[in-house]
Parts: sequence; C-alpha cells; structure tokens
Amino acid sequence: MAAQTVASTTNSADTVDLGPAAALSCRECGHRVPLGPVFACEECFGPLEIAYDFSAYDTEELRKLIEAGPANIWRYAPLLPVPADVADKPNINPGWTKLVQADNLARELGVDAGKLFVKDDSGNPTHSFKDRVVAQALEAARAFGFTTLSCSSTGNLAGAVGAAAARAGFRSCVFIPHDLEQGKVVMAAVYGGELVGIEGNYDDVNRFCSELIGDPAGEGWGFVNVNLRPYYAEGSKTLAYEICEQLGWKLPDQLVVPIASGSQLTKIDKGLQELIKLGLVEDRPYKIFGAQAEGCSPVSVAYKAGHDVVRPQKPDTIAKSLAIGNPADGPYVLDIARRTGGAVEDVNDEQIVDAIKLLARTEGIFAETAGGVTVGVTRKLIENGLLDPTLTTVVLNTGDGLKTLDAVASDTGLTATIRPNLDSFREAGLAS
Repeated sequence: MAAQTVASTTNSADTVDLGPAAALSCRECGHRVPLGPVFACEECFGPLEIAYDFSAYDTEELRKLIEAGPANIWRYAPLLPVPADVADKPNINPGWTKLVQADNLARELGVDAGKLFVKDDSGNPTHSFKDRVVAQALEAARAFGFTTLSCSSTGNLAGAVGAAAARAGFRSCVFIPHDLEQGKVVMAAVYGGELVGIEGNYDDVNRFCSELIGDPAGEGWGFVNVNLRPYYAEGSKTLAYEICEQLGWKLPDQLVVPIASGSQLTKIDKGLQELIKLGLVEDRPYKIFGAQAEGCSPVSVAYKAGHDVVRPQKPDTIAKSLAIGNPADGPYVLDIARRTGGAVEDVNDEQIVDAIKLLARTEGIFAETAGGVTVGVTRKLIENGLLDPTLTTVVLNTGDGLKTLDAVASDTGLTATIRPNLDSFREAGLAS
C-alpha cells in the first residue's frame, strides 16, 4: 500500500508540537519524513516509527521530573510524542497500574519467592492496556486536526477509542468483527459512538479501514492503529517505563508479553532500550518471551521453525483479543525474541482457561483470555526449561476477565445451594 498523505484538513507538520518527537523514521531503510499522519515509508513501504531528540536531557533531572509527574502515563511525557502540557488536556489518563508481587502464583509455578510479578493493566479506565495507546493516539489526532477517531479492533481497542473520544469531544466510529464477545460489544457501544460490525475476521476489518483512509469518505478521520499507528504504538512503551520504575529503576530479567499484532512487545523492547540509553536503568541483559494462543500462533510457529517470515493463519481461538492472523510486527517480534535470548510459545484454549483460573485463585486477579495466554505460556516455558525461575520475571495481564466471561462460565458457578439455616450449611459440607 502506498504511504498515506496528510489530509488537507490537518495542521501543517511544521506547526505540530509533539514534544521530543523529531521525525518519522522507517524501521527498514531509515528514511525520514516530517511528523504527520503517515504510517508507511515512501521509499520502501516499511513501517514508520517516531524518532526522538533526547540530547538535552540530564539523567538525574529527568528522573526527578518523571517521579514528580502525575500517576498516569503523562509522567513520561518527556519521552513521548506529546506536548509538554498534555496532562492539562481532556484525556482518559491511563497508566500507573499495579505491579503485583505474585508469590502465591510463584509457588504454584515453581518460581522463587519475590521473583514473579504480574503487571495488571486491567486497572486502566476501560480495563485494558489499549487505553495507553489510544490516549497517545488521541494527542496526535488533536495535533493533526482530525475530528473523528476510529480504529479496527478485536474488542478492547474499540472500547478505548469510544471512551477517549467521548472524553475529548471527538466523534468516534469504530469497526469490529461481527462475532465478538457480547461484553466487548456492549462496552464499545455504551460510549455513544458508532460501532460497525464487519462480516469477517480482524484482518478483513483492518483491510477495510485501510481502504477507507484512501477514500474521500475518510477525510478528517484519525485511525489510531492505521494512519496514526506510529504515535499510537508509542503508548506501549509506558508499560516498560512503569515496570522499571516500579522495580526501583531496574530492568526485569524476563518478561512474558502477549502477541496480537506484535506491536506491544516491540515497543516494550524499545522503551527498555531508551531507558538504558538515557541512563535511567543499568544496562544488563534481559529476555523477552512472546505468548500466543495455539489457535492463532503464526509468530510462534515461525519461531519454532527457525523462519524469519511469518505465514498468516486463520484464527480459531477463545483469545479473540489476540486473534490477528497476519501480525504486522511479527518479524520484529522474532528478531527481539532471538536477540534477547527469549522465545515465542503458545498454549491451547484449555490451557488458557486453566491459567485464568490459576491466576484468579492464587492472586485474586481475574484476567481476560489474553492474560490466560501469558500465564499459561509462562507455566509452559518453566516446564520446558526456557524461563529461569530464579530470576525476576514480569508477566503481563492486559485486560479484565469480565470482558471474556464466556471463556470460564461453563464450569464456574455456585458451590452449593442451601436452605437459610445451619443444618443445611453443615449438610453441604461447608462447615469444615
């Protein structure tokens, strides 16, 4: 697809204030273009990402500035493509979610005490990590003069876009596969924007959105994960920033990250590398492990086969938020897993459900199916000797289990039904 150009309704690139963001740079050939709502390199059609100028920063002054910032992602505004006054603008202000020391889960998995953590992003405003990337994309949409916020989504992103648009006074129109979980449909629709079901899977939805961007009907539309993708993706870096700050400005030894498009994993790695280069954390090795559902595991299959190319799959899994059969960042995930000494693994639907229940039973965290994937893969990596149980490990839970109740509903319910008296209580075996 040809690179998209800035619509005539947007601001001129030389008037855009996006803080330390200096340009867009191609990840493949390094070609640079001015900041704008473009996502593909005009030279080689590779993906564009944000290039920064951090040269003026003093390490200790930057650390103090961050620590004095708000308890959300805008504490990291000096490292993001946003204006300095971003915290004063109407936004959903996600982030600074809990990093839970998961000692109960650690005992179950055979991990040393004090070494296992769950980064629980279900505490964000719409209960998934997508609030981070949408909050970032919203600021780019503002800068470029867009009036409609849109996306292609497997569910969580649709809700995040709807909420952010409502808060900021934007129109929203989002597109989803027609057969999503009902809970996610309701959550996306409740914010009052337009919600459109597309007959097909996520990859069909994404292709349609790409066509709409090139049509006059899409003028003035900011698609957070298409023409605003370089900015949107930077929101995932804040997971890396928070994890390191919450660990006392230290890198974790190992991270287990779910893979949908693969963007989250690649940006977490980018965030860790930026902290190293800025001197905010000590430079030492870390490993990143990718987690997929077996029913949609193109990156895992490629990794295990030793391939550099990711062959698309048709998704068939309960983990619908990860059901992207043709992940755009798949090849980059392979590079990072191999460079850091990590791996990419997958688990089946039964293992996903077991892992959801395990995390809930041990740590009181009810994860959606993507969290079941990361916990299930963590267990499998330990069993296979790929993940070291003596090292500091962070497992990501990216969403709330209330969004995917159907996954565990069939065999989860009342322990007993009793009459309102003590004899009935004892007869049910509940007194012991």
